[in-house]
Amino acid sequence: MRRLPIYFLIDVSESMVGEPIAQVDDGMRSIIQELRTDPYALETVYVSVIAFAGKAKSLSPLTELNMFYPPKMPVGGGTAIGAALDYLMDDIDKSVQRTTADFKGDWKPIVFLFTDGTATDKPDKAIERWRQKYMSRCSMVCISIGENGDTAMLGKLTENVLRLNSTDVVSFKAFFKWVTASIKTSSMSVSDRGIDDICLAPTKGINLEKVDTRVATRIDENFAVLPARCSNTKKMYLIKYAKKTSEIEGLGELGFNPNYFRLVGAYPVDEATYEGMSNGKSSHKINTTVLQGVPTCPCCGNQYGFVVCECGNIMCHDGMRQVCPWCGTEGILTEGSGEGSNVGQGQG
Repeated sequence: MRRLPIYFLIDVSESMVGEPIAQVDDGMRSIIQELRTDPYALETVYVSVIAFAGKAKSLSPLTELNMFYPPKMPVGGGTAIGAALDYLMDDIDKSVQRTTADFKGDWKPIVFLFTDGTATDKPDKAIERWRQKYMSRCSMVCISIGENGDTAMLGKLTENVLRLNSTDVVSFKAFFKWVTASIKTSSMSVSDRGIDDICLAPTKGINLEKVDTRVATRIDENFAVLPARCSNTKKMYLIKYAKKTSEIEGLGELGFNPNYFRLVGAYPVDEATYEGMSNGKSSHKINTTVLQGVPTCPCCGNQYGFVVCECGNIMCHDGMRQVCPWCGTEGILTEGSGEGSNVGQGQG
């Protein structure tokens, strides 16, 4: 039986924490549930999930659709697209059966790459390797989740580069239905007509548009994600802010920064998994004066989820006396200076 390998190469960097990761988890479940109702997909489709942040990791090897169970997405620091591509290509070499003179191998693999940012490593060598050895024998679809994806770089991998313009729940559901429809159409095409190429479903009615990658796009750091630790449970959480621009003109001329970051939320993460998916620690800093909003602690419920210790790390505080879970210093809550503090920022 010739298989149709489907790879999901999914960005799980810090900027995906919160609603985007939750929607990907839900979307993967809906894709598999729907595909299992399709006889063509059940006959041919095998699924693999590779997650990447600062490092890449297989969450599920190439598995028969009927035996596949969607994994829960981790979170890590960084967006190492080069490492992700190398991991994918190595797995294709290992797992996909090539056609020989005596044996009909698998159908052309289909790769769905989801990302919301730009590479934090140097992906040029991996991109060149893909273009020379894999581009002609694989079908890739790259999806920029939101406006911050480096679509010019993605255009070097495939002509199928699309942008999901809205990231609300309804848009994500429609998007994952589109992915499902594209896989169904492709599996029917190879089964009935032997056409070994991807067949993308129409995008009409979805906040999904094909991107002209010949047009250069300006990449902004649209998120500030800060690592923090709960004072009571010692568990790690991430505080996520989204970049905004003030509508008041002339602030820059008055010496005020017109760009600021508004709180999205605070989210607990498994520290071992986070560290395992990250490529070292970030050296980036951001000043607290450009951050608007303070969360409660998602681990213990402390009212103050963003308190900066003298050691420079972020913790939660009950407003009375608290021991810093990073350095062990005990202290009371005091008001900071108007100049703010420079705190560690994740790679995004």
